[in-house]
Parts: sequence; C-alpha cells; structure tokens
Amino acid sequence: MPKIIDLFAGAGGLSLGAARAGFEISVAIEKDKHAFETHQKNFSSAKHSDADVSCLSGHRVLELAGLRKGALAGLIGGPPCQGFSNIGQRKANDERNNLFLHFFRLVSELLPKFFLAENVPGIMDERYQTLREKAFKLIKKSYVILPPFEVVASDYGAPTIRKRIFFIGYLPRYFAPLSLDSFAPSQDMTQVYVREALQGLPIEINPDWQSEESGWRPVKSLGSSYFVSRLIGNIPEGVGNPVLIERYTVRREVSGCIGTRHTPSVAERYGALCPGEKDEISKSVRLDPNGFCPTLRAGTDVTRGRYQAVRPIHYMKPRVITPREAARLQGFPDWFVFHRTKWHSFRQIGNSVSPIVAEHLLKTIFQKLTA
Repeated sequence: MPKIIDLFAGAGGLSLGAARAGFEISVAIEKDKHAFETHQKNFSSAKHSDADVSCLSGHRVLELAGLRKGALAGLIGGPPCQGFSNIGQRKANDERNNLFLHFFRLVSELLPKFFLAENVPGIMDERYQTLREKAFKLIKKSYVILPPFEVVASDYGAPTIRKRIFFIGYLPRYFAPLSLDSFAPSQDMTQVYVREALQGLPIEINPDWQSEESGWRPVKSLGSSYFVSRLIGNIPEGVGNPVLIERYTVRREVSGCIGTRHTPSVAERYGALCPGEKDEISKSVRLDPNGFCPTLRAGTDVTRGRYQAVRPIHYMKPRVITPREAARLQGFPDWFVFHRTKWHSFRQIGNSVSPIVAEHLLKTIFQKLTA
C-alpha cells in the first residue's frame, strides 16, 4: 500500500479518508495531546508523534515514519486555520500562520509523490497572498501545483455545508494528469440531509449522561445508502479500536451520546425556534431536518480562553446536539471514537476534515498514481 504521512493530524478526518482511499498512514504527527490520544485510539497500527512540526526536518519525519527516502507516496495535513478564519482576528502576522509554510517546507524536503493540504476559505484573502506565494515558491520547480479550490462538503455526500480550501500538487512522473475537474463531485452523488444523517441515534438524551460510559447508547439499524455504508462499515485494515468496534458491531452501541444541561428558560427558547432560526442569546441555530448542518465550530483551546463553540439545536428536541450527532453531521462513522469529554470531542470534530470529502479527494489521487 502507498505510504502517507499526516501532519497536524488532529482526530483523524484526513487519515480516515486516506485509509479508505487505499493509503497506509505511516506516521501521524499531532501536538495537541487530546487529539493525539484520539488519533491513537482510532489508528492503533500507525506510528504517532507529538513533535512540533516547525522544528522537524524532512529527515527526522522519515525516521519517525520508519521510511527510507523516496518511499513516501504522499504528505497530507491541515495546518492550523485559526489565524485565517473569518471568525478570528485574522492577523497577517499570527504565529500559527507560519505552520502553513512549514507544511510546504517539509514537502520540499521530503519530495512525496503528492501533497494535499486543507484550510479555511479565509486563507485565500489578499492579505495572505505573500504567505501563499512564499509557500508555493518552495516547491514550484518540482511539482505540478493545481489552483487552490474550494470544496463544499454537502456536494460530496456529507450532511454539512462546511467549506474548505484544498491545495494539491504532484510529481508528474508518477501520475496520470490531474486537473480540478478530476476532483469534482460524482454526478450520481445523493445529497444527505440532517434527518437522514441523524437517523437511528437516540433522540431522548438525559442531561445527566455526562461521563464517557454513560454516553454509550443503543443505536437502531439503518438503511443501505452510500452515506450509511460510511457510518456502519468500510473499516480499513489496521484502523479502529478493536474493543470499541466490537461494542458497536455486537452490542449495537455508539459512544458520545453525552447530554447538556439546559435551564428551563433556555429549553423553552430553543423549543420555540423554527428550523433554521437562531437563538438570539446563545446564537445557536435550530437544525432543519430537510436541510444541511451549518459549519460546526471548534471553539478555542486552553491557551486562548477555553471557549466552547456554539452548537446547533436538535431539530426535534429543545437541546443542543451531542458529540455523536456532531460526528454524524461531519461524516464520521459510528465506530469512530472521540475524546471522553464533550468539550474536546466537539473541538476535535469541529477541527476535522469530513472523512467523506477526504476519501473522495484522496481516492482520486490514488487512482491516478501510476508508480
């Protein structure tokens, strides 16, 4: 199997898409200890490192992966996006923005057959043009670099309108020609709406379900659509926690059905909202069962105030969604587990690439890889 390395791996949205596309994750590099722990749970056969990407050389990355020079098929990753996000301060000199440069520096040192980087649409703002040009200058002599393109997850079969920018390049001697058209959504793709995405999950959530164990709850059988196939199966070899997968497949239980305590007045406000309406106090939007989920936010980490992200309100119940419902809406399978706490689970889901999108893009690359 072609080997890849996942930088800024997070919980593993890109990793899962890559594994389902036919690649093997040699090493995942993630500095956040909570995301690191989650990635380890779900990709136990991969090597892991919590090294700072900005301090890594290409040689050291290959050592971490256990690969010789020339054996790397691809480098993938989602450099931190907070400095580029429209909901942040968007400072051109945000120190986190340099990690985008370090991704491309490592591409230039590792010379993988292809690379794929992901970020928020804000990175295409004019104020970051110099940063982008500096990054591409590091590799333009070696790679065919496709124009950056925007992906809307709902166009690829995920039930969310989440938008992301992808940067893809490849060494032409290893590939059949690639173009932006190569990555277009399938013409026969059926769009998935909130009602279908949340089917089978428990609707009645006890607000006292606050522990990891109490969040394990029975799930009902589902249908046979493409989306459902991504929820219940398609587990690549070496991916998934065997003990937890058995709990899902044998006992038919899913994790992450953790409740949130609302005051009666909040529940009353939420219950009065129509689908698509926003609560003016919390800014939470009530989900439309016949529409898409808005972009799920990650919130901030402990170094930047530890603010929880605004969470959508369930379309049937006067409560915000659970981590498992968020995972469904982002396109993660039911057997995939997240952090034991709500806060870190939502951060990990909100920071992740939809595995459905990642699989589509990386499968296209896999099919075009000729050597």
